[in-house]
Amino acid sequence: MFGLGGTGFMEKPIPVPGPNDAIIKTTVALVCTTDCHLVAGTLGTLPNITLGHEAVGIVHEVGTAVRTLEKGQRVAVNATTPCFRCHACQRGHTSQCNGLMGGWKMSHSKDGSFAEYFHVNDADANLALIPDSVSDEAACYTTDMMSIGFKGIEEARIPIGGSVAIFAQGPVGLMATAAARLLGAATIIAVDKRPNRLELSKFFGADITLNFTEVDPDEEILDITNGIGVDASLEAIGSQMALDSCVRVTRSGGNIVNLGIHSDGPTIDVLNTPRSVEMKALTIRSVLCPGGRDRMQRLLKLIEMKRIDPTKLTTHKFKFHELDKAFEMMGTKEDNMIKPLIVF
Repeated sequence: MFGLGGTGFMEKPIPVPGPNDAIIKTTVALVCTTDCHLVAGTLGTLPNITLGHEAVGIVHEVGTAVRTLEKGQRVAVNATTPCFRCHACQRGHTSQCNGLMGGWKMSHSKDGSFAEYFHVNDADANLALIPDSVSDEAACYTTDMMSIGFKGIEEARIPIGGSVAIFAQGPVGLMATAAARLLGAATIIAVDKRPNRLELSKFFGADITLNFTEVDPDEEILDITNGIGVDASLEAIGSQMALDSCVRVTRSGGNIVNLGIHSDGPTIDVLNTPRSVEMKALTIRSVLCPGGRDRMQRLLKLIEMKRIDPTKLTTHKFKFHELDKAFEMMGTKEDNMIKPLIVF
């Protein structure tokens, strides 16, 4: 990246690992809408930084203190790479790691994974071996989309046989839909405006799909639940309108999870709704992608055991030298793009 508003290629030396770190030779990567936000400057970033935080590859080099990894192994690394030593990590909030190199640093404050080689801190704690039966493409979805989508449903705490409304069926929302099915929700309502995404949501487990350009999703959800509301709702796009709907359609005592990154303003109105909502005893949680080897191994196990096929999200494939085109299309969602795979 050369500066805000533009991308390009540049030569950089292969990174050198510290004692606890590893260097990964990239095999495949995915472009995230967050990458587009970084280019636009809505999330803050550094000039000439290498973008990318969703990638898998082969271990190229490890530091002298690394004990669980060897050169040549296929590995996946979460977009968030906790240090597991700071206060936030010790309290179990790995996504909030504030270690020197830990947390969400790739493509934000250190070079990311859109490169032939990229650096991973605390390698023993953050790199997960990819099972032989799992493709690089499938494994790449565990690095962010599955990790955050599944975490959203975990934090929604839907009772077995309960109900959930998921606003937006982009990659994160679709993975939340899949997780809701796996974790026992009986009524899964998917809301979006793009027909191809609503159709794909049925594959991942949606029971009911609502196109918000055709119907009022709030009215429909309340009608479906006999006026009570859903047990939980998720905002998975970064939209004030969707967050407001979550507040309106969630039952008293229910849970709301904000997954989307709001980049359209400096503030979020958490309760931009009628005053009657104040008495609903709602719990609202915000979630960022949690990291760590153990979590990654469990997500990879779901793919290995064929509980989920995340590659259905891949709508386009590009070579590494075509990355700028992938960025352009991801920004506009041209040609019904959901997720572009970059092959190195």
